[in-house]
Amino acid sequence: MKNVLMILFCVSLGAIGQLTLKHGMNSVGAITKNGAIMKVLGAFANPYVLAGFALYGFSALVWMIVLSRVEVSWAYPMVSISYVVVMIASYFLFQEDVDLARIMGTLIICVGVFLVARS
Repeated sequence: MKNVLMILFCVSLGAIGQLTLKHGMNSVGAITKNGAIMKVLGAFANPYVLAGFALYGFSALVWMIVLSRVEVSWAYPMVSISYVVVMIASYFLFQEDVDLARIMGTLIICVGVFLVARS
């Protein structure tokens, strides 16, 4: 149970990192051909972009602990839970469109995670 909680913590950090990074990039704006390098470099001055990367980094450290304790073939599929969390949060936080195909795909992911968790 302790390992599952650590995996969920790691997944949560990754999902929050993704959402934080998206928030930062929303304020930076779209990166296009013209001025792409300057825009990317400028993004690193955005506190949300930096926080997103920091959360990813911390998630990687926690993931190292997870991998030292459990089989990667069991733990790694659990990371896909973050797809579900990010899709739902994106709908509410960023008003992104979530169509039936995304919902069905997410349900399939949930079934897969359930099956792996039972093994």
